[in-house]
Amino acid sequence: MDQDSQSYATEPSTGAGGARLERRSSGLHTTVLLAVLGVVFGFVFWVADQIYGPLHLALGPFGTLAENVLAGAWIVVAPLAVYIVRKPFVAVVAEMLAAAVELVVFASPFGPMILVIGLVQGVGAELAFTLTRYRRYGWGVFVLSGVTAAVVTFAYQCVANGYLGQDYLVLRLGVQIVSCIVLSGLAAKFIGDRLLRTGVLDNYPIGRERRRGAAAAGVTA
Repeated sequence: MDQDSQSYATEPSTGAGGARLERRSSGLHTTVLLAVLGVVFGFVFWVADQIYGPLHLALGPFGTLAENVLAGAWIVVAPLAVYIVRKPFVAVVAEMLAAAVELVVFASPFGPMILVIGLVQGVGAELAFTLTRYRRYGWGVFVLSGVTAAVVTFAYQCVANGYLGQDYLVLRLGVQIVSCIVLSGLAAKFIGDRLLRTGVLDNYPIGRERRRGAAAAGVTA
């Protein structure tokens, strides 16, 4: 075999090795990102826990609605994680990691059940992106994520918290939907866009998509 043929024959394996290395690096970046999001938003969830009590008192006879008013604050990490990573199940993983940090590090007053709630919330928030096959990330999809998160979580709460036998059922659902749209869906989009502008997300799918869009715009121009 001559030198040119030998070089040609070894190129595919080199390319495959590079692809494996790239996938491994991408996986490491994702793992680190989810861990950081878990810690940061575990603290955010704990802050919402601290607001819950005073808000419950401030609402007087409507105090039980405090949980629904704050619902979106306990879910925001899920759509944010999907926005950055753009892969299935990352919303669930990020939400459960944040719930675990809230429980273990900050001693959440809600106990171990927040892990179950985190799973439900993550599934609900990710449902909207699943419906788009993880291809669309406009404001409308984040609004839909807030709605699906609110409805799925509310269905769980009807069973776990006995909502069906309580007053203000429709009002409770309406408040929760608004909260999840504003404090989860729209807040996640806003935070993601702000982080993207800083350049810290350049090595993640959200950053690579922006570069492809910029390159395509340059070619078109």
